[in-house]
Order: sequence, then structure tokens, then C-alpha cells
Amino acid sequence: MSVVKSALTEGDRKVVGDALQGALVDLIDLSLAAKQVHWNVVGPRFRSVHLQLDEVVDTARQHSDIVAERASAVGVNPDGRSKTLAKTTAIDSVPDGWIKDVDAVKALVEALRVVIDRMRERIEATADPDPVSQDILITLTAELEKHAWMFQAESA
Repeated sequence: MSVVKSALTEGDRKVVGDALQGALVDLIDLSLAAKQVHWNVVGPRFRSVHLQLDEVVDTARQHSDIVAERASAVGVNPDGRSKTLAKTTAIDSVPDGWIKDVDAVKALVEALRVVIDRMRERIEATADPDPVSQDILITLTAELEKHAWMFQAESA
């Protein structure tokens, strides 16, 4: 049951809801992973990597709110609880302890790759049922790809 009425059919709402929920989980976990690395990065490129990590966190947090609110707008309950993240995330956990700057960059490039791949699948899935949600995912993916490019340039 949904208290919010949507122009989407029940089937389309399911497809879009699954895509938005998956995006929400990925974004929340990406922000947590990037923040964990941010707190523990060490090495000669500490400052640049440290600041870059905050940019990823800001992007993930901003877009997680946009994605969650879009889900609500189409009548789907967004679920950002820690137990939901633990069950459904695709991002590998980041190393514990101090993380060398080169390893921090590798960890973030990998996390971004996983999230971007999944976002691209969601872009495809939402094309017909809801171009509005698809547009949100396209905008988000472009920003994530920019972060991935910048981190990859760090390790060139």
C-alpha cells in the first residue's frame, strides 16, 4: 500500500522503486566508505586525497537525498537503515587502520566503479517506466564518473 499516489503503473513503480532503492543504498554506503578512508588516509598526497574524498561524500549525500525524495514522490518508501545497507550493498568494505594514499585512491576507484556500473544498469531500467527518475540517475552518474576520473588521474 502506498499513501502517495503516483502516475506510474504498479509495475513501473516496482521497477523504478527497485532502481531508486538500489541507488540509495549505493550512495549511502559510498559516502560511508569515502568518509572512513578520509579519516584514515596517510601519505605524501594526504591533503589532495583527503579533500577529494570529502567531495565524493558531498556528492553521495546530496544525491542520496534527491534519490530518496524521488522514491517518496513516486510512492515508494526509501530505506536507508544500516541493516538494509549491510544486506544489499555491493561495495567491498574498506581496509581498517591507516590507509596509504595510493591504496585509498585504489579503494575509491573500485567503489566508484561498482556504483557506476550499477547506476548505468538503473539508467537502462528506468528509461521507459520513468524518464524523470532516469534523468536523476543520469545526472548522478555523470558526477560519479567525474570523481572516478579524478581519482584515476591521481594514480597515473
